[in-house]
Amino acid sequence: MAKTSSIEKNKKRAALAKQYADKRAALKATVKNQDTPIEERFKASLKLAELPRNSAKVRIRNRCEVSGRPRGYYRKLKMSRIALRQLGNLGMIPGLVKSSW
Repeated sequence: MAKTSSIEKNKKRAALAKQYADKRAALKATVKNQDTPIEERFKASLKLAELPRNSAKVRIRNRCEVSGRPRGYYRKLKMSRIALRQLGNLGMIPGLVKSSW
C-alpha cells in the first residue's frame, strides 16, 4: 500500500486540474492562435503561468486504484501489475486465466 499522503496529494492535483481545465484550455488557445496580437498572447501566457502548477493535467500521476502503487500501472485496468496478479489468482477478474507450465 502506498503512503496515504501521496495518494491524497494526487487526488488534490486531479481536483485542481478539473477545476482549472476550462480556464487553462482558453488561455492555451489564445497563446497558440497566431492571428491574435503578440501583446495579447504574451498577457495570456503570463496569466497561464500564474495558475497553480498542480492544476496542470501533466502533474497527475497514474496510480493503482486498489493499492495506490505508482509503478507498474496498466492504464486499461487502472491497477498495478501486483494488484492484477492478486485479484487474478482469487478469480475476481472476469476473463483472466492464470497460465502455468
